[in-house]
Amino acid sequence: MKVKVSRKAHFNAAHRLYRPDWSFEKNEAVFGKCNNPRYHGHNYDLIVSVEGEIDPETGYVMDMKVLKDLIKAHVEDAFDHKNLNEDVADFKGLNPTAENIAVVIWNKLRSQIDESKKLEVVLYETPRNFVTYTG
Repeated sequence: MKVKVSRKAHFNAAHRLYRPDWSFEKNEAVFGKCNNPRYHGHNYDLIVSVEGEIDPETGYVMDMKVLKDLIKAHVEDAFDHKNLNEDVADFKGLNPTAENIAVVIWNKLRSQIDESKKLEVVLYETPRNFVTYTG
């Protein structure tokens, strides 16, 4: 029997959506106010889900304390109160869109979680705009 467990987390970060190889006008046309050269921020909500078989010894799919600690170490500590463009190496040369942020988070966590388990990342950039990535 497969069961999915989820942990919710939160971080605040600033970013600017732009491509340095494009003109300001093209960046403005494609990214609008998200192209602000002085950056802008979001209060991101994150839901990380792990799906797999229940361990008959523990009754867990995954120890939620372990998942909490992984999210803190690999996401919250890395991204919270940071400028994603300037402060986070993962986004050097990668536009920090919600889509790319979700993929980066998934990749950071995937190597830390048993490969037999499915991993899903849902990232809310705003209460109404969110991205889901499952690998």
